Amino acid sequence: MKLKQRTSKLFLTALLGAVICLSETQAQTLNVTLIGTGDPIPRLDRFGPATLVEAGSHRLLFDAGRGVTQRLGQLDIALRDIDALFITHFHSDHLTGIPDLWLTGWLPPPFGRRTTPFRVWGPTGIEDILDGFRQAFEPNIKIRIVDEQLPPAGVEFDVHEFSDNGVVFEEDGIIVTAFAVDHGEYIKPAYGYRVDYAGRSVVISGDTRFDENLIEMAEGTDLLIHEVAAAREELLDFDQRIQLILDHHTTPEEAGIVFARVAPKLAVYTHFVLLSGPNAPEVTLEELVERTRTNYSGPLQTGEDLMRFEIGDTVKIVPFSP
Repeated sequence: MKLKQRTSKLFLTALLGAVICLSETQAQTLNVTLIGTGDPIPRLDRFGPATLVEAGSHRLLFDAGRGVTQRLGQLDIALRDIDALFITHFHSDHLTGIPDLWLTGWLPPPFGRRTTPFRVWGPTGIEDILDGFRQAFEPNIKIRIVDEQLPPAGVEFDVHEFSDNGVVFEEDGIIVTAFAVDHGEYIKPAYGYRVDYAGRSVVISGDTRFDENLIEMAEGTDLLIHEVAAAREELLDFDQRIQLILDHHTTPEEAGIVFARVAPKLAVYTHFVLLSGPNAPEVTLEELVERTRTNYSGPLQTGEDLMRFEIGDTVKIVPFSP
């Protein structure tokens, strides 16, 4: 009887140890989901730019373009569970989802119920933008506090501005580093971000032209998520303004050079700026890959909304399944 009890205790101890070990392993995970992979064009297959990084129990969102709340809803993620929002730059397609995420995440239904200030990190100037949102929605805020008894703290902003390269966020082993990128002479400030956690990392380019600073900051990263832009020659001949747009972004050939020098475990395209016009259809994804391959032969994925990447010894690609 005593031997049987001792065996049972040993089994339970081993089982408990396995569960604890599994929980610790799960807590050390770094996963990335492309919430939106589009640009300012109002299309249904690619919503506005936004990328979710899940590091342990934290959920960090990078940019908040059009449709961010709908995409988070598809993932069954409550809006209040976004721990922090990081903004790359001040183009409207990266900001239009902020009021929806902020205010809808405060509402009474289960997808909302935020009771603490909404934390936002961004370059100098983001506080003025958020103050403008607050002023625009002040009547709505006052009504809901009185009428629905919503907690005033849940609609406040907790803003963190920065103006230089460096670590901007450090919590529970998560390190977020901001680095300046070149999005054009007049589009400043503009930043990318690197997230390091549990020996793994992801770099998010933000909007940028070919940039040496990005290459340096992405060195050794597991996952490199990079923007891309392209248009057909006949469109450039038809409308010279198209070249002005392309000059602010990275071509597939240039991205191939970036990927070859960084050598990530996986390179992923997002924020597709694929311009089209009369008699000039969009460059296809196959053509994007082919043009990238002129300078890069490594692992490459064209991103889709809600595509997920699990970072381990390798990077696992998980397409969205409703």
